[in-house]
Amino acid sequence: MSVRVYLAEFVGTAVLLAVVVGSGIMGQTLAAGNDAIALLANALATGAGLLVLITLFAPLSGAHFNPAVSLVMAARGELPWPRVLPYLAAQVAGGVAGVLLAHAMFDLPLLQASTHVRSGWPQWLAEVTATAGLLLTILGGVRHARDKVATLVALYIVAAYWFTASTSFANPAVTLARSLSDTFAGIAPVDVGGFVLAQLAGAAIGGALGGWLFGADKDAASA
Repeated sequence: MSVRVYLAEFVGTAVLLAVVVGSGIMGQTLAAGNDAIALLANALATGAGLLVLITLFAPLSGAHFNPAVSLVMAARGELPWPRVLPYLAAQVAGGVAGVLLAHAMFDLPLLQASTHVRSGWPQWLAEVTATAGLLLTILGGVRHARDKVATLVALYIVAAYWFTASTSFANPAVTLARSLSDTFAGIAPVDVGGFVLAQLAGAAIGGALGGWLFGADKDAASA
């Protein structure tokens, strides 16, 4: 597989994190203490960024930008297992690079440790829900509206920012990277483990449910 594939995952994840963290900083600065407006700005910017990034990079790498997505695709036989580790490495490295880029653009210390506490069963349940929903969106989109997957994912994430208690990280690489930013989008490093476990559980649920639902639909359509 061409190095361009892994570079696409690195660059796409880096830009995604720059969008998430940078729009959080800008939103919080301009909102003057109004967290609702800051979250709205953060959500809309993230959705817009995802729409562009998935459209551009899907033909190269599938535009996973997310270890949970890559693992589900490998389990489905759509990504060879030997390529999973390089995908995950590119995503994690890209996420860290994106956070550093956001800090540099806003003249903040490059290396930070978040103090934003995000823990407890409601937050973990929210991450299970957000990640399961993301996988259902992807698998359903691929089955029924492949040309609209980028739009579907972008709209789902914008919505999930608001309907989940955790504001929908739904991505282990994003979670790890956001622990390195003590800004609006941050998560305390001690809370990363709980989020990642919840995300992996949600990916397993969403992947299994999506495979069954849309596989059954495919069988029925061809019967």
